Amino acid sequence: MKILGLMSGTSLDGIDLALCDIDEHGYRILAAETVPYFNEWRQRLSTLENASAYDYALANVELGHLFGQTINRFLEGKVRPDAIASHGHTIFHQPHLGLTTQIGDGDAIAAETGLPVVFNFRTLDVALGGQGAPLVPIGDELLFGEYDACLNLGGIANISYRHDNKRIAYDICPCNMALNRLAALLGYPYDAEGQNARGGEVHTCLLHELDGLEYYSVTEPKSLGKEWFVGQFWPIVKAFLGVTPSSAQVRDALATVTSHIAIQIARIVECQQIKTLLVTGGGAWNSYLLEIVGKYCPEVQISVPDALIVNYKEALVFALLGYLRLNGKINTLSSVTGAKIDSIGGNISGKMKNEK
Repeated sequence: MKILGLMSGTSLDGIDLALCDIDEHGYRILAAETVPYFNEWRQRLSTLENASAYDYALANVELGHLFGQTINRFLEGKVRPDAIASHGHTIFHQPHLGLTTQIGDGDAIAAETGLPVVFNFRTLDVALGGQGAPLVPIGDELLFGEYDACLNLGGIANISYRHDNKRIAYDICPCNMALNRLAALLGYPYDAEGQNARGGEVHTCLLHELDGLEYYSVTEPKSLGKEWFVGQFWPIVKAFLGVTPSSAQVRDALATVTSHIAIQIARIVECQQIKTLLVTGGGAWNSYLLEIVGKYCPEVQISVPDALIVNYKEALVFALLGYLRLNGKINTLSSVTGAKIDSIGGNISGKMKNEK
């Protein structure tokens, strides 16, 4: 099937679109693009968890229409897909309360595009007692199984690998969510190739405090949301920076947080004896971060694929999840999420051409 995968990540880089020819055995990305958010939307999404119920509900519908309009522009002059698979944009993620929300109303997308839309991929798994995350590992299993592990460096770093003949996956730590916020204090959207971090100094006390966060001692399945980042991680960094941090302090914070990310990744790579590691997501372009991971894990072979896979692997895998949902096949693994059973997650808006 031809499925358009849509992803909006916690780093708020933009809307990732990947038009894919796909099934559970292979894929071809026919076209892909990242459409940056306007500043108004970036600000709106970054603070929506504190908005009123009315503003939240309105943003859900309006973002769905924005997604649909963005898809229509993207598809101009291209082959029309059979369906759309939209991850949406996560606002709340507290699976211990049975709560996860991804806004960008699927009905609004369907109304704008005239295409069937699969959305709300995470909610069934959470209702079944799972974390609802990460969902990409089934794609790692089916499409990238030749690697010992797949590491995604997005807003949050997550990893998946096989253990005892089961696919295991979980969120490791904040990644671009933290690095981008620090880079913004220097006037940059992100720390290109980790250059600012490379120019800073690692502060041992800050590093130990971050490494000592309780989440890192919790066994999987586990996942992170923005609430944890805002409530537990960022206050530690903010206290280090003070009220009016200098550029040097920000670079030191970048150096320390980058080392923290590398340490948390290396701890898992060493523990699981991973030898081949596929790295994707925006953080794959952070050469300084990967350099530190390599120093901690000199025996691991780190593979960064071509730009199309680095930038659009998550959108590609959500296209796969949509394909599996439309064909009535399992797309969420309980071995990853901790749910009672494997499931076929996702709501569907609209009908396929062959449906009556």
